[in-house]
Amino acid sequence: MTICATEDTMAPAGPYGGRLTIAADGSYAARLARHDDAAGSWFPERWTLSGPEPYAVPLPGTQPEEPDSSVLPLTDGRVLILRRVADRFAVSLLYPAGPGTGHLMVGTVAAPRLTLLPPAPGGTLAYALAPGADHTTLWLVHGGTGGPERVTRIPGRCTGGVWLDRVGRLLALDRELDGRTKTVVVDLERGGETGPLLQITEESNDRLLLADPDSGLLLVHSDAPGHGRLGWDVLGSSLPVRFPECLRPTEGTITPFAVQPGQMLAPESCAVAFRITSARGTWLGVWRPSGRQLRQYPAPEGWLTGTGLWTAGGELLLPYATEAAPCGVARMAVAGEPVGPVGPVEPAEPVGSVTPVEAVVPVSPSETSPPRGAAEKGAEIVQDAVDSDNRSTASAQPQAMDAEPPCIPGHPQTCRPVPLQEAPLAARQTRWSVISGPVRISGGGCAAG
Repeated sequence: MTICATEDTMAPAGPYGGRLTIAADGSYAARLARHDDAAGSWFPERWTLSGPEPYAVPLPGTQPEEPDSSVLPLTDGRVLILRRVADRFAVSLLYPAGPGTGHLMVGTVAAPRLTLLPPAPGGTLAYALAPGADHTTLWLVHGGTGGPERVTRIPGRCTGGVWLDRVGRLLALDRELDGRTKTVVVDLERGGETGPLLQITEESNDRLLLADPDSGLLLVHSDAPGHGRLGWDVLGSSLPVRFPECLRPTEGTITPFAVQPGQMLAPESCAVAFRITSARGTWLGVWRPSGRQLRQYPAPEGWLTGTGLWTAGGELLLPYATEAAPCGVARMAVAGEPVGPVGPVEPAEPVGSVTPVEAVVPVSPSETSPPRGAAEKGAEIVQDAVDSDNRSTASAQPQAMDAEPPCIPGHPQTCRPVPLQEAPLAARQTRWSVISGPVRISGGGCAAG
């Protein structure tokens, strides 16, 4: 069975396994961690990933945090926290202040539910979704001129959240409306104008899971083939969505969580990392569209499941926390892929011959390793310093950009997937597509890329 990530997967879990959110440029990360006392209470924790080695700083408040509080790291080192207070949510900024924790109140949002979106490009803004009975409100909870600001109201119930560009203008959301789920795009530079992005057929439920702004690679989940499947396409392409058999496991679930950045005009060479979960445990999968196979590896012990990011050079960084190492990052290099510099001054070198992953130390496979025979050779997982160039897209973690490039117009042209009208839907050989041709954004333009 194949499914996409759900909101349930975002809940804190385990004494060392609280979900980690990585900042837009990969410099910091944050999570709710648990004290090792009898009460097991929660507290915010900030990880620094841009130095010679990762380290964590606790940011406890005057009282323990509720487990449903949410944290989001900013690129300036502060951590935004969202707390439920009665019938509203309080937005605050936390930061180290000597031996204690600095606290800056940003404002409140009156809503029965408020969910933080993935870090926005640039790393200084934060957005959240507040679903209502028949609409969803998009909030700018940090970065406005006077506290939280309402951006737009979108008909239907919206979830997800994937950034489509490097400047933080185009946000993709999965919207449930009239019993169907389709992906829409919100143009934040045009007052939150909303239009269709992904619709494979009129009757299908189509969701966007990941997008790489550099190559345009899209990872989607759709029931257009007759049941839920993972597929891929390229933003601006006229080719159909492909649903590889290797991304259709016979048991368990498979969920993408990171895409290799920097592959300009080469979407088929992008590496995608997957979390694979079954009754036998959890392990890693690595897939490229050009490879046509899902390579499987054991996860490092204590992996903060579903969290990681690719470097532009081709290394997968996997944060982990154990009793012996409460803040660590494992580096995974796959044979045949270029590997970026380990430090800020060392030149990039290609991966040489490496040992099978089962033999690597000091990071050993956890008890939730893939079944015997499933692990691929030609890769290694090692514990090391974090690459300084780690701007990958893990759940939308694009490279920061202060302004639009001067070579493009003020309102860049954007391609939007739309239904393929010509395909015979009843045929077994139906070719699904998210692109049928250029579609004009309301108030803007579009051209195939």
